[in-house]
Order: sequence, then structure tokens, then C-alpha cells
Amino acid sequence: MGPTVHDVHAWRFKVVAGLIELHADPDRFRRLRDPAGRALHLASGAALVNLRLTAAQLGHEAVVRLLPDAGRPALLATVRLAGRHRVTREERLLCAATLRPLSATAHPSGERPSAHVLNELREAARLEGAALHPLPTAADGAVQRAVLTTTGDGRTEWLRAGQALQRVLLSGTARSVSASFTFEAADVPSVREVTTPGEIPQALLELAQQAPVRPRGRLFEPAVDRQHEGKRNWQRIR
Repeated sequence: MGPTVHDVHAWRFKVVAGLIELHADPDRFRRLRDPAGRALHLASGAALVNLRLTAAQLGHEAVVRLLPDAGRPALLATVRLAGRHRVTREERLLCAATLRPLSATAHPSGERPSAHVLNELREAARLEGAALHPLPTAADGAVQRAVLTTTGDGRTEWLRAGQALQRVLLSGTARSVSASFTFEAADVPSVREVTTPGEIPQALLELAQQAPVRPRGRLFEPAVDRQHEGKRNWQRIR
């Protein structure tokens, strides 16, 4: 599970001797909508976070290599389960958040997250080698916009940005923050105000703080229907 490219899970995990491989799936990749494969790498990086969190629940440290073989461009990463790992409370919360359904609703509603929560989300991005910058917001704005950036703009950076995006989304879910995002962020004028030279926008997010809700019945509801595949499709995590 994870953010998808036009509602297509264009990656596959494969078990080989001592490793789990993450592959781009050419049969499901729609090159016309993503000619450089940037969104594919972002979404695949997000799925990689879910695998790492699951490994942690099973007591294993996940050692990841991004783009390990230049001769096999479809091989995006390898994961080796090494040693014993004592799962943390944060990892348990994030893993539980992976089971929450995606919603096709365009924009979240609620209040702007506090500075403390935003700092926690920024730290989540930093842990994955990216940066999350809150954007200027109108005084009456109920949603906080933020841009996720990397230093550089190659395949490795796209995979890192995908991992950072997923950790931010899951961290937000664990803190009752709903979020929508789009992979198209470079043309937002206010992005230039918060980034430095060399930082490349990779995703634009809208964040809203929700009142904590007690679960009714089952903790997690079934996944929603397929999402709209149009341009600038915002996906909401709640």
C-alpha cells in the first residue's frame, strides 16, 4: 500500500536469496502520464517505507540500498533483513497508519496544525533525507500548505522524496492530521519564498488538524474505491 501514480501500483516486490527487491513494473507503468518516471519513483519510495515498517514489527532491521545495479534500471532498491530490531512506539503507530484507507476527497478540512505538530512532520521528512517547508498562509486559512523538497533531482532523490512523503503522511495520520498532496509543486509561486538554491520541490501538501476520533466497530475501514486519474489528482490521507 502507498500513494499511487494515477491509481496504479506500478511497483513489485520480489524475494531473492537473502534480499527483497523493489522493481518498477513496466506492464503497469504509464509512461505517457509520467514520461521521466518521477512519480513512479516517488510512489515506489513510499511503498518502501511500508516494507521497512513491517520489517520492524517483525523484529528485523531493514538495510536498504537504492538503485543498487546500474545495469538493471528497473531494480529500484534492495532490502536486507539484518539483525534483531526492537520496535519503537513510533514505528508501531506509523505501521498501523499504513492500514488506513486512502480517500479521493480533494482537500482536507479542519484547523491548521500547531507549530509543534509541524515541527514533528518536518523532522519526519528530515529523517528520510528531505525537507518539509510550510508555505505562507492567509490569516483566515484553515489549511496549512507545505512543500517537500530534496537537494538534487535524480532518481535517487525521487526515491528519497517518496520515502519522506510517506513518513510525513503516516506521521500526520498518527497525529490526527489529514493531508492531501500532489506531485506537481514546482509552479507554485510561494515555494520560492521558503526554499534555498539547490532545493527541488517534489510534492505539495495540504495539512489540516482533525479532532481525535474514537474508532467505532473495526479500527480500520475497508479501502475506498479507485481514485480519479486526472491531472493534478490530489490524494487525501485521513
